[in-house]
Amino acid sequence: MVDTPKKGHKPIDALEVPPIYWWPPNPLKASKYLIVDLLFPYGWFYLFLALIFWFYLTPNKEQMIALNFSWILPIWLRNFLLLFAIAGGLHWLLYIKQNQGSVFKFNGSWLAVNNRRFLFKNQVRDNMFWSLISGVTIWTLYETLILWSFANGWCQIVRWDKAPIYLSLLAFSSFFWGTFHFWLVHRLLHWPPLYKIAHDLHHRNINVGPWSGLSMHPVEHLIFLGSILVHWIIPANPVHILYHMQYFTLTAATTHAGFEGIVVKDQNRLRLGTFHHQMHHRYFECNYGGLEVPWDKLFGSFHDGTEKADSAMKARRIRIMGS
Repeated sequence: MVDTPKKGHKPIDALEVPPIYWWPPNPLKASKYLIVDLLFPYGWFYLFLALIFWFYLTPNKEQMIALNFSWILPIWLRNFLLLFAIAGGLHWLLYIKQNQGSVFKFNGSWLAVNNRRFLFKNQVRDNMFWSLISGVTIWTLYETLILWSFANGWCQIVRWDKAPIYLSLLAFSSFFWGTFHFWLVHRLLHWPPLYKIAHDLHHRNINVGPWSGLSMHPVEHLIFLGSILVHWIIPANPVHILYHMQYFTLTAATTHAGFEGIVVKDQNRLRLGTFHHQMHHRYFECNYGGLEVPWDKLFGSFHDGTEKADSAMKARRIRIMGS
């Protein structure tokens, strides 16, 4: 096993949009992307997690009819512990134990210490504070708000035994709705006044780690996690609420892990960080969304990780800023 150079790991192949958008169509690769790449391992894992949390770690409907800290605080605590386990576990493995050195690490440097840009002059402590205190609180706020609405009949509940195909497709569509919403609000967050107020806090993390994913200003947490409010309009099952929130909060830890994957026996056995989003943290003005919905490709802000894309991005910056 050989460590990556100081400049960091870079995938061999250029980034490209998923096969479902290719023309002419490639049905075989498109099917593999939809069935395997999207769902395995994280889609299935978070669906299983949502089921466990719904049946064993969520209050019953009668308790949730009235807003009460007696059932809201346990939800906050379980969300806190879940994020701590996922983000903390990855941080321990990759940054404390350094189980694989810098193999597959996108940035050759380690996380910042004694840096005044971060709370406590420490990037990890700063990231943990914003993730656990603001992130988990607003995550819980949205989750309890929707569950409370379900309990009172203000959101339409669809039972699995009544519409299994509809609910399965709805869960699957969460990947695309969440990515579209992320692109839309992310462009909004790069509007200079809002960037200065809120999004700058997240972008202090040029070199990201597992705790960086949900390290955001409370205003950004409200905007980013607001995608769940779609279920006030679209009928769903409460399991969807848990699945939706857990997927988009916890995958923030994996996609910001700073490593492309976890190495076991000299091979990448579990994919983690996306080079696509790594480019956004490095250059700021590209790859605002995710590959599931390729709006960046359509609107000219796509960076595929190549030198040619670097040159195109610099030329675009000159056209926009005049320097």
